[in-house]
Amino acid sequence: MISKSMTINIQKGLEARPVALLVQVASQYESSIYVEIQEKKVNAKSIMGMMSLGLAEGEQITIIANGPDEEEAVNAIDKYISKQQ
Repeated sequence: MISKSMTINIQKGLEARPVALLVQVASQYESSIYVEIQEKKVNAKSIMGMMSLGLAEGEQITIIANGPDEEEAVNAIDKYISKQQ
């Protein structure tokens, strides 16, 4: 299991379209992947769960992955979340 903190650099935060794209990125991997912020922890492969977080640009989150491709999954999500738009 690995975890990594990152800052959301997507303008307007994670609204419907960016959340859908993040879920697509996470769903490419076999590992279990979760997004954690404060006391909330949701499955990164769940569009409804991700939407419930209401994440905004500049917020700090932690990605937690566990499985055979966990490192690749975290790196791909970090690349998506951290990109400047």
